[in-house]
Amino acid sequence: MDKRRLTREQIAKRIAKELREGDVINLGIGIPVLVSNFVSPESEYIYHSEQGVLGMGSLAEPHEADPDLVNASKEPVTLVPGGSFSHSADSFAMVRGKHIDVAILGGMQVSENGDLANWKVKDVGLGGIGGAMDIAIGAKSVYVAMTHTNKDGGPKIVKKLDYPVTALNCVSTIFTDMAVIEVTRDGLVLKEIAPGFTAEEVQKATEPKLILSPNLKEIAIS
Repeated sequence: MDKRRLTREQIAKRIAKELREGDVINLGIGIPVLVSNFVSPESEYIYHSEQGVLGMGSLAEPHEADPDLVNASKEPVTLVPGGSFSHSADSFAMVRGKHIDVAILGGMQVSENGDLANWKVKDVGLGGIGGAMDIAIGAKSVYVAMTHTNKDGGPKIVKKLDYPVTALNCVSTIFTDMAVIEVTRDGLVLKEIAPGFTAEEVQKATEPKLILSPNLKEIAIS
């Protein structure tokens, strides 16, 4: 079988399958903003962006683009019927008030305890935390979308963070280009594997010990 890591779009599409109608969902920078492209326009998903948009639609086509209507990655998006805008303070009141059901965030590292680092690499002076700390702590569930390894081939799922921390014990599930991994009290549970890969190969690319789910399966790619 052909062995290929998932594309950014395939990761986003897999995450979209996890969402429940009626959820309020915050989409972070990077892979997360792609998720809104993979749900039916008729579905009742309410997408939130920290700058004060509630009810985002898919990415805008060139003729639909409005420079004042963008997602967290500053890309033009659409607005669904009933969508609204708010002051940033009101937007974060939603976050801090636990009104966000799911936050989908990018990641630089995730620890075996579900700690998240996603705003600054170590030994680099620049970085922008934005609203990541509030969102990671305020959301009821946090999904992290990222590549499984860094550009040097090292693991991004680690025993302990050595990048600046965004939030502790916040991640619920990790979606990578190799696997779907659930964070539990007993450890990291490997639930799904990208086509062509083995559990051993995913473990080799992961620093903490993985627990194999009894229902371990291949990620469905269509």
